[in-house]
Amino acid sequence: MSIRRTAPLLLSLALVTACAHRPAAPAAAEATHWANADQLVLVTTPDWDATTGELRRYERAGDGWRQVGDAAPITVGRTGTAWGIGLHAARSDGPVKREGDGKAPAGVFAIGPAFGYAAGVRTGLPYRAMTANDWCIDVPASPMYNRIVDRSVAKAAGLDQSTEPMRRDLHADGDQRYREGFVVEHNRDGAVANGGSCIFAHLWKAPGEATAGCTAMAPATMAPLLAWLDARRHPVFVTLPRAQYAALKGAWRLPDLDRQEATR
Repeated sequence: MSIRRTAPLLLSLALVTACAHRPAAPAAAEATHWANADQLVLVTTPDWDATTGELRRYERAGDGWRQVGDAAPITVGRTGTAWGIGLHAARSDGPVKREGDGKAPAGVFAIGPAFGYAAGVRTGLPYRAMTANDWCIDVPASPMYNRIVDRSVAKAAGLDQSTEPMRRDLHADGDQRYREGFVVEHNRDGAVANGGSCIFAHLWKAPGEATAGCTAMAPATMAPLLAWLDARRHPVFVTLPRAQYAALKGAWRLPDLDRQEATR
């Protein structure tokens, strides 16, 4: 894959602007919203409260999916997972993601740009090299809520109140968690007030250590994942506890996880 670099002032953080207000639809109809996806990143956890799980990646194969590589361990939010705002209709059959709740969003989400500390990385996603001025705005009252902005250029109330620097190595004692990562498109542009912000897949600080609401993994998992992801293939990111996965995999046309585990 080629190195792709972009430098927009703002990075959108989801694909659908008002999922929380979309009328409830039959689960089978929801799958049309990601029918063009040829790549799927799947995160499963044991239950809503679990902070660890597994990541698998799949490519479209005819009417189904083919697993690429092996499952890898990941961590999610320090308080588990909750339904997020993405390509699926709003759900209430479980906890619902809110700002600051320490939960990773569950559901189906578009994958946005990649980011990191280096000038470029090997990926098929658009890439933005972060600077000391780049922050993700986690202040619900800000008009730039849930966006990555260059605070030296952008002017809006609440920007200086954000607690989410994108160069954590410069602002958080050398922290390497955002050295490589990509945006999980949850709650685009803060369409839902207090719906949750700054959701990424990124490196973990230590194996098994939970996050504030993102999905974290080892560098050895992230590098091949970034190299494999290709924006032209409309990749999606799916996070579900096992019970919800079993209930929705048919209607949402997701991989048959149990059968693939048995045959690998």
